[in-house]
Amino acid sequence: MAKKEAPLHALQQFLPPQTLEPVLHYLHHYKVHLTVARERKTILGDYRHRTRTEAHRISVNGNLNQYAFLITLLHELAHLLTFEEWGGRVQAHGREWKTTFGKLLEQFIQHDIFPADIKAALLRSLHNPAASSCADEVLLRVLRGYDKKPDGVVFVETVALGALFQTSDGRVFRKGVKMRKRFKCEEIATKRLYLFSPVYEVKLVDETAN
Repeated sequence: MAKKEAPLHALQQFLPPQTLEPVLHYLHHYKVHLTVARERKTILGDYRHRTRTEAHRISVNGNLNQYAFLITLLHELAHLLTFEEWGGRVQAHGREWKTTFGKLLEQFIQHDIFPADIKAALLRSLHNPAASSCADEVLLRVLRGYDKKPDGVVFVETVALGALFQTSDGRVFRKGVKMRKRFKCEEIATKRLYLFSPVYEVKLVDETAN
């Protein structure tokens, strides 16, 4: 199965030190059904509000480093708290959610839980957080610095113009010019053009090896 329920006592392995207790406070108080999911390429976490028959449901990708896991969990808890106060009357990532998420982050930031570079990136966007940490390139770049990367994995922004790189699904691309915020790259097999985030993780391809 893609998801498994996370025993709350086992959450410590996914979280930074000194954060389990405050996280459990929210999970217990709101009776949250928390699951740890396998890696999902398009989302880091999700939230489903309570109904008459089901409790609040949150899932977070289990492959995230401890800081990314906590920030993603707080992102989803902010959705829960926004729903508790406003129901479905406000936008998913509107002003109410941004205010709630900012307050949650501030609660953890003030206890020096995050390393200095992550703290600085969070403070930069505290009052206007992005709808996803994937959409905040500064934060995403810093967070990925704490990942355990396989050998040879680099960001697209570090690949030389015109060089080849391979994505995790095995497709090979040639890096092109930057179009505003993303790089236009050509897939070698199909000649189709795709836009890549500067912090998308890829592997270099050695053209001389063929």
